[in-house]
This record gives sequence, C-alpha cells and structure tokens, in this order.
Amino acid sequence: QRRVRGLSKHEMEPYLSGCELATAIRRGRISSLEATNFYIERIERLDSSTNMVVLRLFAAARERAAAADAATQRGECWGPLHGVPMTVKENYAMKGVQTTCGMPLYMTLDDGKPFKPTVNSAVVQRLHDAGAVIMGKTNLPEQAADLQSYNSIYGTSFNPWNLGHSPGGSSGGSAGALACGFTPLEVGSDIGGAI
Repeated sequence: QRRVRGLSKHEMEPYLSGCELATAIRRGRISSLEATNFYIERIERLDSSTNMVVLRLFAAARERAAAADAATQRGECWGPLHGVPMTVKENYAMKGVQTTCGMPLYMTLDDGKPFKPTVNSAVVQRLHDAGAVIMGKTNLPEQAADLQSYNSIYGTSFNPWNLGHSPGGSSGGSAGALACGFTPLEVGSDIGGAI
C-alpha cells in the first residue's frame, strides 16, 4: 500500500485513490483547488481522443474547491470527501445541470432547452454532503442500457488502452475516466453487470 507523502501539483499522480487524495487534502499536503486543477488540466489535454468527460463543470468545481480550501483554513471539514474532485455518470441528476441519460428526447423539452433537474439525485446529494467536488459527468449509452458507451448526444467513448475498442458500458465513461487518470473517484451504475 502506498503512503501518501507530501504532495504538490508537480508531484501529484493521476492514479491516487479517492481515499489517498482525501487524506492528502485533509493533512494540507495539497489543496483541493490544486488537485481539481490537476485533473481539469489532464482532462483538457487528453480527453479529446477518448471522450469520457462529456459535461464539464470546471468553473463550478473550481469555486467549490476554493470554498473547500477556505473551510480547511478555518479548521472545518465537510466530510470524508472534503475537497476531493471527482466525476459522476451523466444519468445522475444534478440540480441545474443537463441530464439526458444519453437520450435525445431530453435534449429539447417543450421550452426548447435540455432537461435540468431541480434537485440532486440521492447519490449526488450524498457526495456533496460528504464534501466532494464534482468536476463533470461521464459518458454512457442511451438509457444507460448497452454494453458500450455511445449515444447520439455525446458520441462514442474509446478505450484509453486501445482506441479501437470500447471501454464497455453502461458505465464505460465512468470506468474510462478512472483508467485515464481523469478522476480519483467516480460513480457509475449497473443494471446488467457493467461494474
């Protein structure tokens, strides 16, 4: 098992676990904003070939990370995931954030706009309450019900180890984001053995 030592954005590695990163942030070895920027820069630099993080919530993530750092300075801890940046599968409802489950039907509602939930799903709310910083949402097949991760809204996700293959589904974007080192923690879902 790796020991988390003093970290900085220059030493940070993309494959730290969520627990390792949470420990480093709590102990002041790296700030939430430094960690969040590290993953955002990695996504911006590398995701064009894999298409894993299809909704990017980078400005809001940076704001929440800065707030987590300010809370840390005051001696506060929001929970076990305090300041940990992460992604979630696109089908999880997030208040005010486009949620389509890969279905074109949800891209244009009667008002001509995509569906944006007015509340968080239970999972997203629990992550928020635990102190997580959600940087974006990951790709999935339409209705989150296929063995690959393609839909007509966000396109196809590609396996980072072999771009000619799929990362699987329905949580292919979730699994691929972890495999790419775009996030230390991810939430997928499973209705038929994807996880």
